Amino acid sequence: MAVGCPFITCAVKKKGIEFCWECEENDTCERWKKHRDAGKEHDSFKCYQTLEEDLSLISQHGISAFQKLQEHREFLLREMLNNFNEGRSKSYYCIAATVLELEELEEALSRAGEESGELDVRARSKALHRVFDEIASRKHYHLKLRR
Repeated sequence: MAVGCPFITCAVKKKGIEFCWECEENDTCERWKKHRDAGKEHDSFKCYQTLEEDLSLISQHGISAFQKLQEHREFLLREMLNNFNEGRSKSYYCIAATVLELEELEEALSRAGEESGELDVRARSKALHRVFDEIASRKHYHLKLRR
């Protein structure tokens, strides 16, 4: 028997709410606190660097505002994959699309596009990596999964 997500089981199945951010015990739940604390230091299959900010956005503005933000991130990620992916950067671009602010993503795509122009995809990828790495260094972002 496969084990399901304990948060979905607790929130949706036991309490009838959408997720933990709606729960009255959100601030005192030890399981949720442990997960959030671990996400500040380590990633698993998903980048958790923005977990706290994502939850705050959802709590303050609702899931539809978060969904709209994610759809814009997805649009920018598709642009990265279609125009700058040399075949080895998908995970890197996915994390960048998750961690960077929208304005930073748009700036990086614009700069990399201007710098690499009509060059081949490998050169375009190097240009985008260089811009992302510069932003990440300045803002202390991690653009690799933290294991």
